Amino acid sequence: MALTVPPPRSSPGTGPDSFGPGPAALARWYERKLGWATEGRAPVRLLTGIRFDVLELPAEAGRALLRRPVRTGPVLLRGDRMGLLVAPGGADELPGLLDWLEWGPVAPDLTALGAGGRITAPSLRGGAGSPGAAVWLRPPEPGLAPGPALPALAGFGSSGGDAPDLVRLVDAAATECHRVLLSRARAGLWNGSTSDQPLAFS
Repeated sequence: MALTVPPPRSSPGTGPDSFGPGPAALARWYERKLGWATEGRAPVRLLTGIRFDVLELPAEAGRALLRRPVRTGPVLLRGDRMGLLVAPGGADELPGLLDWLEWGPVAPDLTALGAGGRITAPSLRGGAGSPGAAVWLRPPEPGLAPGPALPALAGFGSSGGDAPDLVRLVDAAATECHRVLLSRARAGLWNGSTSDQPLAFS
């Protein structure tokens, strides 16, 4: 079943059109309305590790995750990968969280971008951009101070106790990544091929 994605929301006078057309306007919107650092103009990139980190997982697993009752922050899609924005430092916590949650040896296709990383800035117009361009599935909301409520470890992050729980999000994401891995492995076995990926069965 296809996931219906609504167009990104924007408030009157806060969209990129209020800054003029083109990539420079997109960069200014992210910088002025969200306070996010940008780089470049073709394409505009958002710098990770300053105001947010990004958990990345296969889009198939991400769609299943979004159907679960797990709180997330902003969510973007680029090609066959989905990005979940989390509080700065979340990327550094990911390996330890996966081990603590006993996902480490399974090595789900869940990665993270933190300090020094970059992501292509999604367009703020629903459906805009070239094929494979990044788009927001759950866009950031301007005007939230000091920033969007990003998943964080309890007691950390810019939103304090109101932030979604990073541990629950990582556990749910790892579960869905593993389900996708198992599904692909079964399909490979049915087709007479084998998988090099480690599998875990309960």
